[in-house]
Amino acid sequence: MQQTGLGRTGETAAAPRPTLSVVDACAIIVGIVVGVGIYRTPSIVAANVPNEAVFLLAWLLGGVVSVIGALCYAELATAYPHAGGDYHYFTRAFGRDIAFLFAWARLVVMQTGSIALLAFAFGDYASELFSLGGPWSAAVYAALAVSALTILNVIGVQQSKGTQKVLVAIKILGLTVVFIVGIVLGTPSSAPAASSTPAFGLAMILVLLTYGGWNEAAYISAEVREGHRNMSRALLWSIGTITAIYLLINFTYVRGLGLAAMSQSKVVAADLMRQAIGVAGAIFISALVAIGALGSTNATIFTGARTAYALGRDFSLLQFLGRWHERANTPVNALLAQGVIALCLILLSTWTRRGFETMVEYTAPVFWFFFLLTGLSLFILRTTDPQTRRPFQVPLYPLTPLLFCAFSTFMLHSSLAYTGIGALAGVAALLAGVPVLLVMRRRQSS
Repeated sequence: MQQTGLGRTGETAAAPRPTLSVVDACAIIVGIVVGVGIYRTPSIVAANVPNEAVFLLAWLLGGVVSVIGALCYAELATAYPHAGGDYHYFTRAFGRDIAFLFAWARLVVMQTGSIALLAFAFGDYASELFSLGGPWSAAVYAALAVSALTILNVIGVQQSKGTQKVLVAIKILGLTVVFIVGIVLGTPSSAPAASSTPAFGLAMILVLLTYGGWNEAAYISAEVREGHRNMSRALLWSIGTITAIYLLINFTYVRGLGLAAMSQSKVVAADLMRQAIGVAGAIFISALVAIGALGSTNATIFTGARTAYALGRDFSLLQFLGRWHERANTPVNALLAQGVIALCLILLSTWTRRGFETMVEYTAPVFWFFFLLTGLSLFILRTTDPQTRRPFQVPLYPLTPLLFCAFSTFMLHSSLAYTGIGALAGVAALLAGVPVLLVMRRRQSS
């Protein structure tokens, strides 16, 4: 994304104004992070830990890692404010080739994988309301959701603030109901433990997926009042709040179902409500989660298409993605390409018969590879660009970014060692960007 810094009349382009308080920033960060994952991932985490103490410890550790990573992102975002985010950091630290591969990965792995993953969360809970029969019910719902929402975005139907506020309220309502019912009425099931080998690395992949989104919070750092002081407060308070929410809701799941029953559930919130107050409770919470998942899927389709559009604007070989439909006021080609890729990923997940889990595997290695590069870019830019003013500096440097890089390396290893064909497909999709990059180089040199 090329920026000249000048408007049409030649004046300097307007910069973001610091208008957000610490409370405003906390509300935004919590709204980004707390999504439908907390209704889907705990059951898979439960299947990969040996006992309840380790289960809750994993969620606490997820909060600690999120704080460390968010502090690293905050320094980069305040030192190099740019709409391209990670793409801009990678360009400055590693050059245009790595930046292209990141943008490519967002199109074919990270954003599209997230769309498919959220669509499967919708499908699992929609199947609780009305099953289409057979093992393909969730996949059919997921494909229908992606197709319908893509078409809606193509014809120009955009999100409104009111709709998003309603969806956030639904998420809060769902968590509150689950917490109250689980604590007051829940009784752990006597279901036998699942016969699986605990894999803490895989459990952490799921935990940190549920915490995902704090990296997006770094983009508001330029708009926080006294950002050099208040950004760290906002990050610590918001992620502390999120950690408390996740610990409470997971304690509720354990209290209401027990670890063994959780590990065998695909819809843990619905199963908790069914056991506590019957079928009506399961239907109620399934409806809330399905609506929330649909909203998250739509939001990801909306934003993902914009990043694909930016990719097409930057690279001539993919310029068909960078066309904006004036009448609909949408990036139609980017939306369609993104939708097709997401549907292919749903087909892959259907073939493996593991839906949601396959999409976690697909996105995780690529996600953590670029997280590792983000941590390394902080070291590189401090060395090669020391003169740039850094309004916010990560505390305890270099220990904090070293910890982030170390954990990112551990998670990258775990996402390859403890996952299946989905991970291989994700890495292959990333590597498919290399020949595209070589073709573009050849075009530029000829």
